[in-house]
Formats: sequence, C-alpha cells, structure tokens
Amino acid sequence: MNVLVIGAAGHTGRLAVSSLAENIQHHVKAMVRKTDQMREMEKLGAKPVLADLEQDFSYAINDVNAIIFAAGSGSSTGHDKTIAVDRDGAIKAVNLAVQHGITRFIMLSSMGADRPDAASEFIRHYLEAKYAADAHLMKSGLNYTIVRPGCLTNDSPSGKVAAAVQIADRTGTISRADVAEVLVQCLLVHETEGRIFEIVSGDVPIGEALRQI
Repeated sequence: MNVLVIGAAGHTGRLAVSSLAENIQHHVKAMVRKTDQMREMEKLGAKPVLADLEQDFSYAINDVNAIIFAAGSGSSTGHDKTIAVDRDGAIKAVNLAVQHGITRFIMLSSMGADRPDAASEFIRHYLEAKYAADAHLMKSGLNYTIVRPGCLTNDSPSGKVAAAVQIADRTGTISRADVAEVLVQCLLVHETEGRIFEIVSGDVPIGEALRQI
C-alpha cells in the first residue's frame, strides 16, 4: 500500500512514518513543511514531499492509496492557526482524497472532539476544529477511521491499549508511539473501517484491541 502521512514531522507522525517504513507491505510518502525535515524522512525510509497544509498541496496526494492525517497545530496554539491546520487543512486533505480517488483515510483526532462544548475554554477551539474535520470526513464517502486518543505522553510504547467507542476513564493517557502504531495498524484491520473510537493505554495488544471494536 502506498501511504501518505500528513504531518510526518510531528511527534506522532514521525513515529507512524517509522513504523510504516519497517513494514514491507507499505511504501511511505512523508509530507513535511521544511526542507531540513526531508533528510530525516529519507533516513526513516520514506519518500519526502515538501508541502504546506495552508497552501496548495494537491501534488502531494499523487500515487497514494491511503492517507494518515496526523497533522496538528497543538492545543496551545492560537485560534487562527488551529482553524487553518486542524480544521481547514484536514478538510482540504479529505477533499483531495475524494478528488484523487483515494478511498482509505485515517484521521488522528482527539478524545473530547465529540463534545467540544463540554471542554475547558483553553482547549475548546482545538476540539471544535477536530469535531468539524471529523464530521466532514464522515460525510465524504471515504472509507474512514477516526482515532481519538486520550492525553498524549512521550512514554515508551507498551504495545497495549484500551479501545472503545467511548472510554469510561476520561483522564486516561497514551504514548504517542502507541497512537502511531494504532494509526498504522488501522490500515490492515478491517474492523476499524467506518469507525470512530477512543484509545488510552491498556492491557490488550493493539491488533487484538482494534479487531474487538
């Protein structure tokens, strides 16, 4: 499978690129914004493409079968940047996938994106952007998976998660490495197709947890 990772230079995106590149079933294209990030992607085993979500990036979509959208402005950025990247950038990526006939789209969202109105004012604009992007993907006709992790950490991967449509413990955390592996495994686990689910650290191996959703 030829996979484009959008947001490949981010923490989670980089880990997803690395995992994909280790799998002989996948050929990886890594979308980055800066020229100095291209060399790193090559070292990871990916084909880098220089493009910006806030500009025209239609050329980056060529020759791929699936997209993993792992880009994000971060919850601490200003409203304008969050709208430009997390909402509008994601929506543009979905539209381009439709135009190019790409059927598989994996979206990295966030726990709480289903109810942004219930979030604190500090993070509400971020979750509102994620909500809009998720809703657009669901209506696009693409074969989608929307992954909503709990609070992200830089801990070492455990390879085990808890996955459900809604996780009871809203305070759960998960390592970026485990999130990246979930995104990658969604490409091959058919039970995740057309599904939205939340993930936190748990005690079930990732592949098994995804098949049980």
